[in-house]
Amino acid sequence: MSIEKTLSSDLVYRGKIINLKVDRVELSGGRKAIREVVQHAGAVAVVAVDSEENVLLARQYRYPAGKELLEIPAGMVEQGEDPLSGAKRELAEETGAAATSWQYLFGFYSSPGFSDEYLRVYLARDLEFASQSLDEDESIDLVKIPLGRVPEEIERGGIQDAKSIAGLLGAFRLLGKNTG
Repeated sequence: MSIEKTLSSDLVYRGKIINLKVDRVELSGGRKAIREVVQHAGAVAVVAVDSEENVLLARQYRYPAGKELLEIPAGMVEQGEDPLSGAKRELAEETGAAATSWQYLFGFYSSPGFSDEYLRVYLARDLEFASQSLDEDESIDLVKIPLGRVPEEIERGGIQDAKSIAGLLGAFRLLGKNTG
């Protein structure tokens, strides 16, 4: 396996959520190529399961998709923030829930062909509810679906968000549900 050597790097956009850089790299054998990279601070996502084995989902309009999507609670990790603390914050903000049981499920790169975003997914159980504390640009409806219906919802297209699909199927498997 060959490592690509960075020859130059130009930051072409600095944003609130992402940065975009264009790198010139040298491939094995001396060939040159351009790599466009979306830089992201990292994110967390939470599969929250209540005492009745329902999963908490956020229904919200996603501008790039042009429609409402059902997603597990998620958000960016703030600078200097521990990922688990970020997961707890996002769950509270988006759903109004706090959990006393937390388990790290897994982490993954969301789209490593062009982005360095790394998501950490947690399972939250033993939930207590208060009120949502949404960011001023968020509008989220809380939806509960039975954990046992997760595969069906994914198959029929009711859940189309990649981090949600990965997290929900991971939690479904861990909690011993029969997918077949």
